[in-house]
Amino acid sequence: MRYYEQKYPEVDELVMVQVRQIAEMGAYVKLLEYDNTEGMILLSELSRRRIRSVQKLIRVGRNEVVVVLRVDKEKGYIDLSKRRVSPEDIVKCEERYMKSKTVASILRHVASKITSVDTDTPADVQVVETGEKESRKVRRAKQAEDDIPELEGPPGGANEEEKLELLYETIAWPLGKKYGHPYDAFKLALTESDTVFASLDTPMSPAVHSILMATIARRLTPQPIKLRADIELTCYTPAGIDAIKKALRAGEKQSNEAVPIKAKLVAPPLYVLSTNATDKYAAVERLERAIEAIQITVEDDGGNLVVKMKPKAVSETEEQDLAQLMAKAGQENAEVSGDEDDEE
Repeated sequence: MRYYEQKYPEVDELVMVQVRQIAEMGAYVKLLEYDNTEGMILLSELSRRRIRSVQKLIRVGRNEVVVVLRVDKEKGYIDLSKRRVSPEDIVKCEERYMKSKTVASILRHVASKITSVDTDTPADVQVVETGEKESRKVRRAKQAEDDIPELEGPPGGANEEEKLELLYETIAWPLGKKYGHPYDAFKLALTESDTVFASLDTPMSPAVHSILMATIARRLTPQPIKLRADIELTCYTPAGIDAIKKALRAGEKQSNEAVPIKAKLVAPPLYVLSTNATDKYAAVERLERAIEAIQITVEDDGGNLVVKMKPKAVSETEEQDLAQLMAKAGQENAEVSGDEDDEE
């Protein structure tokens, strides 16, 4: 299934491809966003530098961001270039591709539920708004296929691919035209469902709406992520440890309800600032403000701050490593030094 309404990409459009085969003339690829349509990256378009080994530049099975050079819609030929893609282009294309892939996953799930809708309730058809289950919508989703006549397709019933295409035609592509991308429309639908879907020319049945909203809520509701910054704090003036404590409190005061910041000692002079938040960019900004507040406060008392790791999202592995480091430091601090007199 293609992700966009047009069958072929436009010239100069960035697309995500997967390398299928490497030949003498170049690499054969499939366009992941255009129903795996075949394209080709000519050898001369692989790199700006002299090519010593094609295998080091491109590998079978790997995804690549390329730009469209030529499209022959009659013959189905698509020429692509990898060397004309900038790092900024890669980021832009990867972001769009991930959005499109998420939308495709949501709609495919909805299509599979519609195909099998009967008098039994789909296990995951639940729509939650303002913290309460909308039982009326859930009951509607239990009804038979007669409740979704607009998705019946050809005589004898539509298969899942036909249902998926119809969902794109009636929901995703129209929303993409209005909101820039169906993903952005689905995100907005989490809080303004009626407004978003009211613009559709073909209204959804209650059953389809329930399944779609349940899937959107499960896939797109923001999940908290852990972010951390590591700093070194020192103060050799008489204020000493009191100045450091005061500075850390100043940093924690930069917290808000969405981004609560905690300061912890790892082992002097290393401290960490950590938070859990759903908005990564807002959290990074808050942590940066906290670092700035700590630096101003400690420098006023003659101390110094060095940023060892800038604010960033951290993985579970990094968190476990930090926990082990803190545990080791705590154990070392707990050990009693040998200050008793040795007996000769």
